[in-house]
Amino acid sequence: MTNIDSDNSREWAAQAYALLKQRQEEQKQELKKQEEQKQELKKQEEQKQELKKQEEQKQELKKQEEQKQELKKQEEQKQELKKQEEQKQELKKQEEQKQSLIDSDTKENLQSFKNIPEPELGDFDDNFTWSAMVLASQGKNINQISIDEIDWLTKLRRGLEETRKGFVTELLDKLGDDPLTPESLDDLETLLIRADVGIDSTDKVIGSLRKKLNEEVVGGEAGIKFLKKELKLIIDKPIKNSGTDLLVPKKGKLNVWLVVGVNGVGKTTTIGKLAFLSARSNYKTLIAAADTFRAAAVEQLKVWGERSNVDVISNQSKNADPAAVVFDAINSAIQRNVDLLLVDTAGRLQTKNNLMDELAKIKKIIDKKAPNASIESLLVLDASQGQNGLKQAKSFAKSANLSGAIITKLDGTSRGGVSLAVAEEVNLPIRFIGAGEGIKDLRPFNSYEFVEAMLADK
Repeated sequence: MTNIDSDNSREWAAQAYALLKQRQEEQKQELKKQEEQKQELKKQEEQKQELKKQEEQKQELKKQEEQKQELKKQEEQKQELKKQEEQKQELKKQEEQKQSLIDSDTKENLQSFKNIPEPELGDFDDNFTWSAMVLASQGKNINQISIDEIDWLTKLRRGLEETRKGFVTELLDKLGDDPLTPESLDDLETLLIRADVGIDSTDKVIGSLRKKLNEEVVGGEAGIKFLKKELKLIIDKPIKNSGTDLLVPKKGKLNVWLVVGVNGVGKTTTIGKLAFLSARSNYKTLIAAADTFRAAAVEQLKVWGERSNVDVISNQSKNADPAAVVFDAINSAIQRNVDLLLVDTAGRLQTKNNLMDELAKIKKIIDKKAPNASIESLLVLDASQGQNGLKQAKSFAKSANLSGAIITKLDGTSRGGVSLAVAEEVNLPIRFIGAGEGIKDLRPFNSYEFVEAMLADK
């Protein structure tokens, strides 16, 4: 991470914690003040409306008195007045509707997340200190650190705890402060394979370590540092080759992300979390429920759509054509000027040919209806499935023209190393990772944070 010694690191983290604690208290006071102001404004508005109502009543009485005195007024005049009043109300209604449309996007963004609890500042413990140091190592200063970032890194570290227990703890016990030996490299090789890092990735790492060991004496701490560097190189390679460090919707055009994966890996849940992340980042988002072969998929997506305030385009007909759903969704996306269309695809079809044919039909529709759209095919993988997940990645890579992977369920599994195997053996850039069940527990992938969390030594 950095060369900051442990005492200075803890002191630095303590300062960061105190600052965040103060900032959180100030935010609470500010929210309280805003609520009081809001109540006062509401009271004033009610008084204003009451005065307006009284004035209208006064005017109405005056008008009635005048009408009473002017007996010669014809019924036509009364009808004309009534007509004018109706027109006035109609114009007012139209103006309110117009204003409502103008403000709808802003109101939706504000309302959609009001029920999502913001993270609270936890205890000043090892998790906070580690998370703060990871952020500092990436160039963040104290004033730039947020509770949200600390919360995510803490979840990531906890999520990879099982992987770390069977890997780093045992590795450090074997290495200690002694220099690396050929025997310790054999132990490391076993641990890497056990963590489902994969044969190819393991061979590459061990080969690099053997070469370094032939050139110089390598202590335990230096060995861990070198291991982190090698693992990060493996994960970063496909990301670098893709030409896109961070996958985000491209502005000024429709972005269509096809989400594929076998049933049970968390595909539908992942789409819901992606929709929340996208909408929260102020991208106009839409979901297409094109997994029409699984009855519960559409209903699940609708629940997630409600949580994220994102509409779901679906077809309730039994065994509806997925391509037809995508056709309707693209039409809707174009009409609404949507930035990102998330497409849920069938989790399992009878053969690979069926899968390819179905995806080909969907892509043909996209090319026809939105020829300038930016298309991504993202594979959702369950980290707990280890080598089975790797086999899925290889199979889908041949059938689905994949452009990236999303790793889910990192929390609670000892097989988090499968991410490296996917990067090395399938050449897939990891785009997002999930480390929790909450709607906010899916984030863009950061290789530095991932490797640090996997190899954290405490």
